[in-house]
Amino acid sequence: MNKKWAVKRITINLASAESEKLEKYCESTGRPATDVIRELIRSLSITEFSASEQTTSTLKCDVPILK
Repeated sequence: MNKKWAVKRITINLASAESEKLEKYCESTGRPATDVIRELIRSLSITEFSASEQTTSTLKCDVPILK
């Protein structure tokens, strides 16, 4: 099925060190921050808890860290 992207704009707050790290990574790879962040989101591993482990609807996300 060929669908157009449904766009949702988000704003994130980064500490100075995080912002600098993202900027340096983007400069060294020649990629825009949007592409880097989108790739990181796609790489998230989501594990759902069983009903006995859940107190609310919660998802566990493993977030990779840029080095």
